[in-house]
Amino acid sequence: MPSTLPDGEPAPSDGRLPGSSLTRLGQRPFGIYLHVPFCTTRCGYCDFNTYTAAELGAAPGTSQDAYLSAALAEIELAGRLLDGAAPMVDTVFVGGGTPTLLAPERLGALLDRVRTVFGLSPDAEVTTEANPESVDAAGLQRLREAGFTRVSFGMQSAVSHVLATLDRVHSPGRPQQCVVEAKAAGFAHVSLDLIYGAPGESIADWVASLDAALAAAPDHVSAYALIVEEGTRLAGRIRRGELPTTDDDDLADKYLVAEERLVGGGFEAYEVSNWATTAGARCRHNLGYWRSDNWWGIGPGAHSHVGGTRWWNVKHPRAYAERMVAGVSPAHAREVLTDDDRRVERVLLELRLAEGLDPQVLSGTERARVPELVERGLLIPGPGPLRLTLAGRLLADGVIRDLLD
Repeated sequence: MPSTLPDGEPAPSDGRLPGSSLTRLGQRPFGIYLHVPFCTTRCGYCDFNTYTAAELGAAPGTSQDAYLSAALAEIELAGRLLDGAAPMVDTVFVGGGTPTLLAPERLGALLDRVRTVFGLSPDAEVTTEANPESVDAAGLQRLREAGFTRVSFGMQSAVSHVLATLDRVHSPGRPQQCVVEAKAAGFAHVSLDLIYGAPGESIADWVASLDAALAAAPDHVSAYALIVEEGTRLAGRIRRGELPTTDDDDLADKYLVAEERLVGGGFEAYEVSNWATTAGARCRHNLGYWRSDNWWGIGPGAHSHVGGTRWWNVKHPRAYAERMVAGVSPAHAREVLTDDDRRVERVLLELRLAEGLDPQVLSGTERARVPELVERGLLIPGPGPLRLTLAGRLLADGVIRDLLD
């Protein structure tokens, strides 16, 4: 959940959506994203919309109680505004921040409200992110009993000096133990999230992290290249020369190592940065983002998309709580996508997926550029969907630019 909100047109204070968006709502799966903005400490690389207790202070509207009350109210608001047009919720994803700073019963209360207002599909995927130090075996058991089916642990690295560079506070080995505890609690799917390319991380360090993740036997792994965001503590340290800058060649080498190691361990990439052992282990909620499905984002700074309308909530927990108490929509701004906007978004998102992009989504001029990209080894030749080669995955953003320019 990036901390900088994009520009857009003012959102109506009552949160009403265009009729065309409600009409389209039933045409795609519908999910709920719940943003929990609390963290114990701020990681040096993080640019997400999160807050530590020291940053929030004791101002009204910034407590966990205030957040929970406001988030429950927004779920009710979403139900009123969608007025029965939404299908049953197919996926719920609780992200942050550190969602598991909230007690399992509080997270369960949010899920219960979603179930009451919208209904949950019988096979709904219900995920929470978790910091390894914020959960224990008993807490994971309570989360499972509350209805969560999937948990994603922020491992980032298995190497102490890399964790220190990233300002991660968990101990090496704790994420792997969390996988064991989550499986024992009955979670159907367990994911580990990794970051590669931290200053000072060697190839051997990265291999050690991948091997540690594989040894824990999750059924899903996300591996993201480190992006140094302006305004973060890490960016400041690099700017002052305390740490070396990231290197694109190093990132590419580490991506290839990840592909080799993970595929060798029984995983398959289904999106540029995500690997799973089976189709059922893929994160359905994130697939909904990449397939331009519909979702309502609950919480401060959360983004939503319903039937071609996107909007984003006010960022600060206090402003968010104040709006919900006043009975005003928390939406800060929005954009109503044109047909061509939606088409371009399909290219941007679907080409990242292993299942690829229907070439008919492209304009005639764009389709004429495909043979050159095939010849350059960036797209897989043949009929059917356009799919990136391994080399194309390394240059995904450039391939998309070459198609759309």
